Amino acid sequence: MPHGKEEVQVRPGAEGDLTALTDIYNHYVRETAITFDTVPFAPEQRRPWLRSHPEDGPHRLLVARDVRNAGRVLGYATSGPFRARPAYSTSVEVSAYLAPEAAGRGIGTLLYERLFEVLADEDVHRAYAGIALPNDASVRLHTRFGFRHVGTFGEVGRKFGRYWDVAWYEKTL
Repeated sequence: MPHGKEEVQVRPGAEGDLTALTDIYNHYVRETAITFDTVPFAPEQRRPWLRSHPEDGPHRLLVARDVRNAGRVLGYATSGPFRARPAYSTSVEVSAYLAPEAAGRGIGTLLYERLFEVLADEDVHRAYAGIALPNDASVRLHTRFGFRHVGTFGEVGRKFGRYWDVAWYEKTL
């Protein structure tokens, strides 16, 4: 689909995306409190994460690629287990990460549109998103998709020598 100066393709993540996906994630590890990981990953360390998102089922990994620019990865969105216990199986936790240069161009919206389309055919009842604050862009994205704020954990994570709050958002599927 044309999107600005790019032609963006959204498709399931594949092994060939591993290095680009790791690079995107590591940007957020090194530079932001958006993720509470504190040490960057080697692609090989992220392989089990990639493989935990099959092309079907409730736990997905969708990748946005610029097909006019050698398939450059612009970002990704995931749905994964909310909690490990069986009774939580119809709930997922969702997230989206964009290459820094792709932010603010609608790529996150495109990824979430497709993610919620594929989840509509799955046995999923609720989606949750934890947003480290402040993160106005993520709050806007989730609100646009019908998420509602259900609570905030105060100072739940420590990174860069300070504590961070995490707001929790919920969406009925």
